[in-house]
Amino acid sequence: MEAYAEHRTKDMNYCHLCETISYKKVPGKEVGEKWICIDCLRRLKEILDNLEKWEEELALEDQMDEKIDKDIGL
Repeated sequence: MEAYAEHRTKDMNYCHLCETISYKKVPGKEVGEKWICIDCLRRLKEILDNLEKWEEELALEDQMDEKIDKDIGL
């Protein structure tokens, strides 16, 4: 069993974001020297696609906080 496990370790990939271990059949991408699985890449893409919306919401929150502070007189 140990010989089989050692033989299969070269077919394994370790995702550095979600820390899962998978075999070659699970798609992924090497970013630099680190391998990232397809699930994490999808999550990253979703986050990056919504980044502008998040920035707009944060800017709106900052404007509201400034207006509230100004109205209260702080």
